Amino acid sequence: MKEVKAPRSRSYREYLMSSLKDPEEAAGYIGSFLELEEGDEAEYLSSVLKDVIEAHAPINPVLEEVKSRYEKLDKMLSETKGAEIYALVELLDALGFRIAIAPK
Repeated sequence: MKEVKAPRSRSYREYLMSSLKDPEEAAGYIGSFLELEEGDEAEYLSSVLKDVIEAHAPINPVLEEVKSRYEKLDKMLSETKGAEIYALVELLDALGFRIAIAPK
């Protein structure tokens, strides 16, 4: 009797990296974290941006510039906890608006 090996399922991380290559998926992923209401939003946002950068690494020819800009933003987020970004999101929400992230 021949042994049958079932294919292994992809890990969530592999799935995430694959889906974030789609600009629409990446935009939705970033946008969903901008809508968080409380907690460690700055840490989450930094992690989300890092995921998107990692997913785009194989397909982005200007990745070094992107990484440099991410590092600068990450430093600001760690210092201010994203207060400016989330204050803007809250103000826009109170006015009946929201920030939408979309591929260009």
